[in-house]
Amino acid sequence: MALHLGQHALLETDKPFASLLTKPGVNEVLELRSKFGFMAFHGGWLEEVTDDIAQVAAERSDSSYYAVLQGPDEQWHIPSHLVDPADSPVLTQFIEHVEVVVAIHGFGRPDLLKSVLLGGKNRQLAEFVACRLMTRLPHYEILYDLEKIPKSLRGQHSQNPVNLPREGGIQLELPPRIRGKSPLWTGFKGPGRVPHHEALIEGLAAAARDWTTINSSS
Repeated sequence: MALHLGQHALLETDKPFASLLTKPGVNEVLELRSKFGFMAFHGGWLEEVTDDIAQVAAERSDSSYYAVLQGPDEQWHIPSHLVDPADSPVLTQFIEHVEVVVAIHGFGRPDLLKSVLLGGKNRQLAEFVACRLMTRLPHYEILYDLEKIPKSLRGQHSQNPVNLPREGGIQLELPPRIRGKSPLWTGFKGPGRVPHHEALIEGLAAAARDWTTINSSS
């Protein structure tokens, strides 16, 4: 994951997430619907397209949505375990509202260009989502076995927001190709999103709908 100018200065503050939220061009977004949630707190120009994936999947499945969007001028990467709900009433409201959550992130590693990683502490949800993605994304390796996921991308820290809802959640790490940020898509004219991006959103929305239906009837 790329480092960004100014990162170290921000991390030297007592409350880096609170400091981030005061920066020009940084905005929080909250849409409360069902108890299933999607979040993208590294959204906007930081981990590009992650907020679009989270928001549209939430809309299509009547799920809740939270994001932190950063503008094009300067991006600050706050490690997930320092994204503290105590510094944001908006994030607190989201965490208290949802029961499970899928946090959308972007990453880039030459050895994992076609890998989608499902970390986080709710391993039942990870397998559940993985099954819906496998059928829609045959060109990708869907990894939900934690032992096969690099430690830094497993999302296991207890203070990571993805693990704070009542039933926890999963951290979905996406390579550039599936987000439409790859030379593979040079010259793509549409309409709409690149095919892999669209298939991912549909898979996530289906997983959220199915999970909500199954758990509301149990």
